[in-house]
Amino acid sequence: MAEITASMVKELREMTGLGMMECKKALVEANGDLKAAEEQLRIKSGAKASKAASRVTAEGVVSAYIAQDGKTGALVEVNCETDFVAKNDDFVAFAKNAAETVAKNDPADLDALSGMAIAHGSGTVEEARKALVMKLGENVGIRRFERYATATGRLSSYLHGNKIGVLLHFTGGDEALGRDLSMHIAAIKPRAVDASGVKPEDIQTERRIAIEKAREGGKPEAMLEKIAEGSVQKFLKEVTLLGQVFVKAEDGKQTVEQLLKSRGASVNAFQMFVVGEGIEKKVEDYAAEVAAAAAAAKG
Repeated sequence: MAEITASMVKELREMTGLGMMECKKALVEANGDLKAAEEQLRIKSGAKASKAASRVTAEGVVSAYIAQDGKTGALVEVNCETDFVAKNDDFVAFAKNAAETVAKNDPADLDALSGMAIAHGSGTVEEARKALVMKLGENVGIRRFERYATATGRLSSYLHGNKIGVLLHFTGGDEALGRDLSMHIAAIKPRAVDASGVKPEDIQTERRIAIEKAREGGKPEAMLEKIAEGSVQKFLKEVTLLGQVFVKAEDGKQTVEQLLKSRGASVNAFQMFVVGEGIEKKVEDYAAEVAAAAAAAKG
C-alpha cells in the first residue's frame, strides 16, 4: 500500500475542489495514483474538471512584443522569487527586452536566447540576467517563450496585469477584433483553437468518465456510447476557442466561431502564458521556524 501523504491529499483537493476526507479515501482506493484518484472522484461526485492548471504559484511577469508591421511578435514569461521584485522597473524592463529579442532574432530555444544580444541593452541576454540577479538579490530566469511570424494575417496581444499574457495570430478583421479575442482567451482560457488541437488522451478521459458516470447512474449499456459522445461534444465546446460563447456577446449566446464568421475572420493560432502555472511554490511557515529556533535555543 502506497503511503498517502498530506501533500498528496492537498494536491488532489486543489485539483478537484472536494473535501479532505473524500480525497484521502480516493487516494487510498487508487493506491496513491493521483490521476486515477482524480478520475474516480469526478465519476462519483461530478466534479467538472481539474483546477490544477489554473494555480498560480510562482512570481514574475508575462511580457509581449509585436513589431510595428504586426507581422512578428513574441510572448515571454520571466520568473523571480517574490512579487516585490516582479513589480521592480528593472525586472519588468528585462522581460520586455527579452520579448523583443525573441521576436527579432527567432531563437531555437532558451539556450540560444541566452547567448543573443539583448534588445535595448549591452551584452547578451544571459549577461543581462546575471546583472539583474546581482542588483535585485533574487534569482531571475526566463521560463518559456512563444514567437509568431506571418506573411499573411496579423498579430495581437493582451496582458492582464502582467500575470496573464496572450499572443494571437488571426486573419481578417481589425485591431479591435484581435484585442477582443485576446481578452476572451485570457478570461476564458481555451485549450486550443478547435477540436483538432485538443489532446486525444484528454478526449478519451472525458469519454471514459462519462461512460462510468452513466453506468453508475443506471443507464442502459446500449445508451452509454451516445451519452459519452454528447459529453465529449459539450467538453469540446467548453475548451475550444471556436466553441466557446464570446465573452462580450450581447445576446449571451454568440460563439467565437459565429463572431469570426460575421467578421470574415479566422484564428490561426494562439498562445497563453499564466505566470507560475504548474510551478509549486514552497510555503514558508515563519511562526513554526521561530518556535523551532526558540526550542532549540532552550534545549
